[in-house]
Amino acid sequence: MKYIFIVLLSWLNINHPAQDLYTCKNVRITLFSAALIEDISATSPAGVSVFNTNTGELDFSVAISSFHFEKAFMQQHFNSDYMESDKYPRATFKGKIAEHIDVTRDGTYAVNATGELTVHNITQTRTIQGSLAVKNGVITMASEFMVKCADHHIDIPQILFYHIAESIKITVSASYTPYNNPSK
Repeated sequence: MKYIFIVLLSWLNINHPAQDLYTCKNVRITLFSAALIEDISATSPAGVSVFNTNTGELDFSVAISSFHFEKAFMQQHFNSDYMESDKYPRATFKGKIAEHIDVTRDGTYAVNATGELTVHNITQTRTIQGSLAVKNGVITMASEFMVKCADHHIDIPQILFYHIAESIKITVSASYTPYNNPSK
């Protein structure tokens, strides 16, 4: 986990003061596939994120194998047959929030983050809508968006189209705390 934070921090421009950096070590990410025969959902509480409040830069990373399904065989097929998590172990988003939010003032704000979403080793530029809330100094972010399997070369055999939707709903929620620079 510490290695992932070092990588995320290296992506950000850390020439800014440490008080501008916020981290979340337990980003909750949910996948949901609504299909004709059976809905499929999985959750990972193991995403990590870094947010630079000064620049708006925002990075997320999640291990594909950290998603848990209700049925073990679904988890096995997800990792081996569809996501190939041994070859492509992480999904990431590296972007920037367009709106400048004063994180010293409580409130809830609509935000748009534009950046590079990488899933299954395929990167696409995306603008993802979400919300950023500040309450008593705590920053939270939430978003819900769709990802088309075909856009990331995730092949679903024709016979399984009744079981797995072509687009997967992704829900993300994170609560940030100020980054505690261990070098100090």
